[in-house]
Amino acid sequence: MSERTLVLVKPDGVARGLVGEVLSRLERRGYRLIACDVRTLPEDTARAHYAEHQDKPFFNDLVAFITGGPLAAAVVEGPGVIAAWRTMMGATNPVNAAPGTVRGDLAVSTQQNVTHGSDSPESAAREIALFFPDLP
Repeated sequence: MSERTLVLVKPDGVARGLVGEVLSRLERRGYRLIACDVRTLPEDTARAHYAEHQDKPFFNDLVAFITGGPLAAAVVEGPGVIAAWRTMMGATNPVNAAPGTVRGDLAVSTQQNVTHGSDSPESAAREIALFFPDLP
């Protein structure tokens, strides 16, 4: 069964010219881009996106980082794409991310870890609606 996920190339990845690298890994795996846009995220969208972290001490830094420059937002579709992309991204902390994963190969810190991916079908639906409200 096909599913969709939201993939972000965060501002650090965009600034380093890694959008093509990140998205090509998904395409080479056989997944299909449904939508893609480069934008600077408004603060209200960032706060809604990271709402589950609002009571954590790093929340304001996270919002400042994700709104600090352009990011690439994409909707990617295919069988098992959510779990596959989570594996392909690697651990949030690049020190713990396996070589061959996006974060293991490209990330420099826990915050500047290049990419984001939805962690469940429910999160994917919420995030896709937030970033691409007109997408059917």
